[in-house]
This record gives sequence, C-alpha cells and structure tokens, in this order.
Amino acid sequence: MLFAAKLNAKLQTFIVMIAASVLLSGCGWFSGVFAKSEDPSKQAVEQLYKRAKEALTAGSYAEAIKLYETLESRYPYGVQSQQAILDTAYAQYKLNERAQAIAAADRFIKLYPNHENVDYAYYIKGLANFIEDLGLLSFVATQDLSERDQKSARDSYNTFKTLVEKFPQSKYNADSKQRLRYLVNALSQNEAHVARYYFNRGAYQAAINRAQSCLTNFPNTPANEEALRIMVQSYKAMGNTQLAADAERIYKTTFKRDAITAGEAWWKFW
Repeated sequence: MLFAAKLNAKLQTFIVMIAASVLLSGCGWFSGVFAKSEDPSKQAVEQLYKRAKEALTAGSYAEAIKLYETLESRYPYGVQSQQAILDTAYAQYKLNERAQAIAAADRFIKLYPNHENVDYAYYIKGLANFIEDLGLLSFVATQDLSERDQKSARDSYNTFKTLVEKFPQSKYNADSKQRLRYLVNALSQNEAHVARYYFNRGAYQAAINRAQSCLTNFPNTPANEEALRIMVQSYKAMGNTQLAADAERIYKTTFKRDAITAGEAWWKFW
C-alpha cells in the first residue's frame, strides 16, 4: 500500500508538470497572437491603404480618393499617408481634376522635399498643367485667340524643367524632355497663330508684335517661318516697304539666330 501511494503521488506530480508545461506553452502561443495584434492602428492603416490602392488600380479613382482622404485624416503620419498624397494627386489627374492634382503635388513637394519619390510629384504636377491639343493647337473659331492663356503651358514647362534638372536620373526624365520639346513648339506655334489672327483682322502692328515674339522667345522652332511671312505681309499692308524688304530678305535666306545679349530665352536649357 505504501508503494502504491508513493507511485500515485509521483504520477500526480508528473501530471501536474505536464499540465503546467502545456499551460505555459499555451500562454506563449496566446502572447504571440496578441503581440502580432498589439498595434491595431498599424493593421488598420495597412488595410485602409490596401483598399485604396486596389481601388486606384481598378480605375475607381473617386473611391480611391475618398479612402486616401480617410487614411490621411485618421493616420496623418507614416509612409502610407505620404504615399496617399501622391496617389491622390494621380487619381485627381486621371479624373481631370487638374487644380486639385496640382495642389496635392505641391503639398507633397512642400512637406517632403527630400523624399525619394518627390520627382513623381513634379511629374504629376507637370502632367496636370500639360494640356496636349487642348487650347494650344486646337483653336476654336468663335474664340478670340488673343485671349488664350498660356499660363498652364508655361507652368508645365517650368515644372518639367525643374524635374530634369534636379533629378537627372529620374525614370520620368526622358518623358519630361519630350514634353518640354512639345511645349516649346506648341507655345511658338500659338504665337504664330495669334499673329495670323491679328493679320486677318487688319491689326497689322499687333500681328507684327506677336510674330516678333515668336522669333525672339522661340528661335529655331518650325513656327518661325510662318512668323516671318506674317511680318512681311504686315509691313507691306502698312506700306512700310523698307521693313517689308528687310523681313523678306531674312525670310528668303536661312534664318539664323543671333546671340541674345540680355540672357537666353526663358525656355532654353539644353
């Protein structure tokens, strides 16, 4: 009986030790679970950003913007909120909300000037101001061409110019340079179109002024030939034979750009 009692005691002790071991390992497992979810806000922001990114990828730009705005308001700090500004700018650009896209890009540039993706902010801003074939080359007959505002085109140029100069290794560099060349030619052609508009309405001095602007500000662009023709025709219409002959002589020869003593044209950088 004594032996059986001792054996039973040892068995109970063994069982208690097993139970304790299981309990301790269980506590470790539970603690691991809680450790992974100890920061619910981190999980929440990641889930919210994932939903916004999925909406953006799917082309649901309005939905994506709302989600990004919610993310920024709830979690204003962190990498997700930084990326949310850039993604919002892109979504607004895709929705043709150009002013909002520019504002978002400017905000990112101001807040994170040294961010590794700040070149993308410049790129989106340039795109938002870049209105290809809308206002530069597609002229509406009922609209006075002299009233067309070139501010967006110039702003776009300045933004792309900043990008290629500050970030020569940017993956957006090549496309930005192509757009810069387009903008130079478009702005030059716009000047020639406006000059022709004035000439056709008998405003010869105004036509000459705009043609001269095309030649001075955008030398060596295709529109220079048209600008010189307008100058010749305008001077002849005004009866100024001497200046007409001078302009025609230049027109008949290869147009050569003289050195600009007062500084290069605003657009030149390459």
